[in-house]
Amino acid sequence: MTSWEGKSKGTKFGYSIFIGILRKFGVIPAYVLLRFVALYYVIFSAQTSAIMLDFFKQRIGFSKFRSLLKLYRNYYLFGQSLIDKIVLMSGIPNRLTFNFDGEENLRKIVSMERGGILLSAHIGNWEIAGFLLKRLGTKFNIVMYEGEHKHIKEYLDSIVGEREFNIIVIRNDISHIYQITDALSKNEIVCIHADRFVENHRTISTEFLGENANFPLGPFLLASRLKVPVSFVFAMKESTHHYHFFASDIHEYESVNRNKAPGNILLDFVTELEKKIKLYPEQWYNYYNFWTA
Repeated sequence: MTSWEGKSKGTKFGYSIFIGILRKFGVIPAYVLLRFVALYYVIFSAQTSAIMLDFFKQRIGFSKFRSLLKLYRNYYLFGQSLIDKIVLMSGIPNRLTFNFDGEENLRKIVSMERGGILLSAHIGNWEIAGFLLKRLGTKFNIVMYEGEHKHIKEYLDSIVGEREFNIIVIRNDISHIYQITDALSKNEIVCIHADRFVENHRTISTEFLGENANFPLGPFLLASRLKVPVSFVFAMKESTHHYHFFASDIHEYESVNRNKAPGNILLDFVTELEKKIKLYPEQWYNYYNFWTA
């Protein structure tokens, strides 16, 4: 079964170089260095490069040459997303700007006073999205796997400082379920990334970009059982200094057939996700074989 291994790439030394440049010289010099790092990954990260080339050719329909250009662009934009996250959350001077589509939907969720679930994916800059949600005037939580190695996470936390949101870590027990339901009972927002799963976790399948793919069952099961409003959110980078935040219309899932409800939510989610991938294919950041054989 195809699954994510639960760890992201990078080293503490690599992060420290970029953070040093950001603090002394600003964002643009860090972006310049990033061009060479992106080229390094194109050449020497054979496994992920092959997976992404297949994504661009088979899923998006690009030619071999264009897929190679998009591969470089993908690594470059992924590095930018990490830099932008650090810059924004640590208060380093920057020129980042944002515009919002669907903010009124999220404000309506808050006004309903039932809590709400926001489903997102590893496309664009999901931590930027989390930072921007503070404008809703309510507490929000991001549910995630512990994606960084421990020493990298501790280092980044020391740089970023206090986060604008609470992190609920998915664990092998069900403690995260209790934290989610508790947050919703307090009219808080819970943002869940609904595209990755790890081995031995339950999945749900549907056609995605032309072929069957597995998604984690948990987010869709929670959204169907907890009976709270749901929206699909994404934060996409559109230029060097500009992000575009999207929030879909509000969905309410109260199905008599509880077994079918998660599948209905998944279909709505995949519809929105496919739209964003086709508009921003270089910002798909799942570096493993997402589709089942």
